[in-house]
Amino acid sequence: MTSKENNLSILYIELNKLGRSANNDYEKALKVANKILGLAPDEEAAFKCKIICLIQLSKFNDALQFINKNPKLSTNLDFEKAYCLYRLNQVQEAYNVVEKIQNPSMKIKELKAQILYRLEKYEDCFTVYRDIITNSNDDYEDERETNLAAVLVQLAVNNSKLDVPELREDTYELTYNSACRLVAQGASGDRNTLIEAEKKLRLAEKMCKESLEEDESTEEEIDDELRIIKVQLAYCLQLQGREKEAQVLYTNALKAKPDDIALIAVASNNLITLNKDQNVFDSKKRMKYATNDGLEHKLTSKQRCSIAYNQCLLALYTNQGDNCHQLCKKLMQTYPQLLIDATIVRAVQLNKENKIKEAVNLLLDHTSELFVKLVSVQLLLSQGEKYEAIKILENLNEKDKALPGIVSALVTLYMADNNRDKASEILKEAVNYYKLNKDKSENLGTMWRQAADFHLRSGQIEIAAASLESLLELSPTDKKTLSQLVIAYSKFSPAKAQLLSKKLPPMDHLSEAIDVDALETSNWIIGTKVVKRKIEPSPAGGLLTSDSTGPIVKKRNKRKRKGKLPKNYDANSLPDPERWLPKYERTGYRKKRDRRNRDTAMKGTQGTAAGASDLYDITKMPANVKPSPNPRQSPAVETSGPRQQQRKFQQKKKKKGGR
Repeated sequence: MTSKENNLSILYIELNKLGRSANNDYEKALKVANKILGLAPDEEAAFKCKIICLIQLSKFNDALQFINKNPKLSTNLDFEKAYCLYRLNQVQEAYNVVEKIQNPSMKIKELKAQILYRLEKYEDCFTVYRDIITNSNDDYEDERETNLAAVLVQLAVNNSKLDVPELREDTYELTYNSACRLVAQGASGDRNTLIEAEKKLRLAEKMCKESLEEDESTEEEIDDELRIIKVQLAYCLQLQGREKEAQVLYTNALKAKPDDIALIAVASNNLITLNKDQNVFDSKKRMKYATNDGLEHKLTSKQRCSIAYNQCLLALYTNQGDNCHQLCKKLMQTYPQLLIDATIVRAVQLNKENKIKEAVNLLLDHTSELFVKLVSVQLLLSQGEKYEAIKILENLNEKDKALPGIVSALVTLYMADNNRDKASEILKEAVNYYKLNKDKSENLGTMWRQAADFHLRSGQIEIAAASLESLLELSPTDKKTLSQLVIAYSKFSPAKAQLLSKKLPPMDHLSEAIDVDALETSNWIIGTKVVKRKIEPSPAGGLLTSDSTGPIVKKRNKRKRKGKLPKNYDANSLPDPERWLPKYERTGYRKKRDRRNRDTAMKGTQGTAAGASDLYDITKMPANVKPSPNPRQSPAVETSGPRQQQRKFQQKKKKKGGR
């Protein structure tokens, strides 16, 4: 044996000891494998040992480069190569490697299931996991069922119609995933499903705490595991409308500063949705965490899509116009399924900037959905652009144009423009559409009813009667239509009205179910003071009255008295025709003189001397004295009394703080 062979033998013995030891010293094993490859580069066993050591040390990039540099030695390392690609988030490349493997082993199937989950091919992933669980029998059954339960949650989120089995719920992970599945099913508004999900989440929280305490986990580890369940519980409460409770749970989870960036992003995004257009400064801070780097491979595409859309809305609420437009464009490119939502957000931003025409053009250019066209009509009508709105509604396809709401809107707009002919034509077109398509649904009846009401209001009785006839054919037992048609016939053909009125039920049948006494005693229209009271005989012989407003009250018997006439009453003389007028409106009324207003010209201020009024009366001034027309050129005249003229009044200055 040569020295080289001897050295290789010694190194393999050392490598074998390291592989069997419980210390898992992969660094030392890697050094030994490198020594072997230094002596013999073609040693396949040492090559594989080095790859495994690099993977265990999480040096996936180094392992992948080493595999790619030595294609001859890596022919049987497809699993290791695919696993390195998977851990480096090159998921599609990992799937391409696994898909080429013929007769895959169990570990390759499990890796393929994980890759399919990351690629969001949940139905294929479900098929692989079901095959693994059916054909395996080892200690990893709980983990596989937990992963399968996670797949079922995503199938429920995506509304898959795949038949799924019922799984066990004897571990907290399985109970948690089962609750998440119920939350996904109840997100559409099924409150009972959400209540059931809440119960399971609280049970999972209790089971998790007990299980980890049995395993002697630290308090920090227990809190980290419970935090995921609590955030999911908060989401369940939020869907139920219990927003304050949800907000407390989200806030407490974020205050603990968890290491899981995906958990932080989800909780932050959900808090933003709770804030809505309020507390935008807090929302801006939360959005930084929700859009942190490294989340691309931690969140599902649906979660990332929701966060991106909320980012656009936040920019809209905070009046960041340019940023809002940029984010919306990016959202359209990244997530085409949100094209309509992003377009509407941009249109609202343009509306805030008073660019109505640009907003309408944007909506009409990007999509032909009816909902978006109605949004553009609403924007135009808010600015008084009636004719532009009519033009958009007129250009709808035949099916959408015949919808009752669209017909009603067009008729209203034409009537506002005093264009009765066009409004009538719209109704006829809608009715003809339903006739041609043999659609006997409620829409046709609604159209006939609208047409009849419209023509009745506009005085076109015969056209209205034709519409009512067609409506009566759809529902021959409709008493309302029958009575309207009788009224319409009575305007132009009394004979037809008389003949048709025989089909109406007799009045006795109509009034059988009517309680006249209840109608008379009810006070739903008239006041309680004028409600007719029902008189009932009392056992004591008197009369008792009852009404709907209170208990039974006793009523006195009033005796009628003869009216009294004045003593000097003359039955032959005519009464005064002005007897009901007030005194001040009668012809003989004379207003009394007010003594307080006498000699007003002689009255002056207190203390005026006799004759002073003549002195200051302008009508009694001499002819040669004329008042000055300009008060600025004449000396000021004191208009106060003589006491102020006799002595000068010097105003005292107030002292600060004095009385």
